Amino acid sequence: MNFFKNVLATMVGIILFSMLSFFLLFIVGIAISASSESTVSVKNNSVIKLDLFAVTNDYGGKTRVTDFEFSEKNNDGLIDVLNAIEFAKTDSSIKGISIENNASMLGITQRKAIREKLNEFKKTGKFVVAYSDGYSQSEYYMNSVADTVYLNPMGSVDFKGLASEILYMKDLQEKSGVKMEVIRLGKFKSAVEPYLQQTMSEENREQMTVLLNSIWDDVITDISESRKISKDSLNVIATNLDGRTPELALKNRLIDKIAYFDEYENGMRKAMNIEKDKEINKVDILDYVTSTFGKSKNKAKDRVAVIVAQGEIRGGEGSVNIIGEGSINRALKEARNNENIKAVVLRVNSPGGSALTSDIIWREIELTKKVKPVIVSMGDVAASGGYYIACNADRIFAEPSTITGSIGVFGVIPNFKGVADKIGVNAETVKTHANAAGYSVFEEMDPGFREMIQADIQRVYDTFVNRVAAGRKMTYDQVHEIAQGRVWTGSMALENGLVDEIGGLDKAIAYAAEKAGITDYKINYYPEYEIKLSDLFRGLLGISVKEAQQQAIIETVGKENYELFERLNYLKETKAIQAMLPYQINIK
Repeated sequence: MNFFKNVLATMVGIILFSMLSFFLLFIVGIAISASSESTVSVKNNSVIKLDLFAVTNDYGGKTRVTDFEFSEKNNDGLIDVLNAIEFAKTDSSIKGISIENNASMLGITQRKAIREKLNEFKKTGKFVVAYSDGYSQSEYYMNSVADTVYLNPMGSVDFKGLASEILYMKDLQEKSGVKMEVIRLGKFKSAVEPYLQQTMSEENREQMTVLLNSIWDDVITDISESRKISKDSLNVIATNLDGRTPELALKNRLIDKIAYFDEYENGMRKAMNIEKDKEINKVDILDYVTSTFGKSKNKAKDRVAVIVAQGEIRGGEGSVNIIGEGSINRALKEARNNENIKAVVLRVNSPGGSALTSDIIWREIELTKKVKPVIVSMGDVAASGGYYIACNADRIFAEPSTITGSIGVFGVIPNFKGVADKIGVNAETVKTHANAAGYSVFEEMDPGFREMIQADIQRVYDTFVNRVAAGRKMTYDQVHEIAQGRVWTGSMALENGLVDEIGGLDKAIAYAAEKAGITDYKINYYPEYEIKLSDLFRGLLGISVKEAQQQAIIETVGKENYELFERLNYLKETKAIQAMLPYQINIK
């Protein structure tokens, strides 16, 4: 009887799988057909609408489903936007760029890259204009590059300086009974500080103050050049909040015109010689990316590989938001073995993560640079594990506001002894050897176990420092002096020897080509992430459930409490030794 039940269950499973596979293939077919038919045709006398709301990563990513060799490339990364603006410089159909109520989640160095590319665009004689109902500080930083900056008559410019808020949770642990057992190394390794105390340490306050001042100086330097306002004046404006009304913003030259959106569009019509009753031909930036894809006339055989490592370092295959040794090392090997690829640029945008995975990637970079030049370009953040995978490159480029360094490690282990005592649970252990049981979350951490973990962290820290010392041609003591978890900006890292040069991705690529001795070349972007059909099904079914759960929790406990929960949950699930940025920096 059981035999027939098993056969029937197997047949049902096969039928369901076949139906789901057919359904997925049908959906994929529709998607491919739709994408091939939705290419935007750019009309003459058009303007690009620079809407960056959907742009979050440096790299949109390429994904391949291994079961039936289907692949897809997302052209919605910062790199795609920059390449599109570069193309628009010589596109006779494009007359200018319009930034309209632009709201995005891009970081400061990503916005800086956009600013620089818009500056280049302006030099061709084409216009860049910006309009907003109200500028946030990060939006204003990017939009201030425009030829003319418009503001709604009821709007404001949020210009007040930088601040960063760090949440401390020692009291929360005591009240809940959940304790995070922390083992750290480094004077400034404050990733775990919020779980050890209720107030900020002087060391952390010192490095945060220096960090914010360095970033702020870079921000107002760029605004000063674009708006022709001295840095001293900008600091006074920020202190006095002299952008809080349209009139004050205009008086202090933060903006050029107070106007409604229809008046803004009339200004563009005048610049483009379009009658007032005629529509302006606008093309969204991501549609323009699609329309220009593959139109490059460069037929060069030589290549420079740009391998993007973005997100937390967690291991495994990785994805567009997670760095794993699977996809990154596969890309490095392909670049190393491809005769047409003459140099490699590793673009790093990561706060770090798994020390083990960082070392595995470090090793692959070490093997690659023995064959071809490996240059690193740092984005918004290349700290801790992010710096680990960068430190042995032939040359390192960073933006002035890049968050880097944080050379240190820590371990976090949850302990539920307090909760167990409160609810009347007692754990008893039987074992054959002294260390057979390892660590129990229901008992106080044994001093011997703590010493063992401390020794492991010391070993990883020493390895990290030695990796940096070898890559940067420094001694262990020289690296240790600027390490200990200390965080630096790109400008500060240039002074202490952690990076070689200030510049963005374009500069790093140009240097890599020069190092390889090539002048005519194309760029290949990596990695390609591999997934199985079963993973795709799991993702399709799981994403909606996870989002619903997340929204329900937020509605119940509030957004700030949910963020506390997420940070506690992350450290609870962190099992290996971490090389992670000291804290989550939310600049306001």
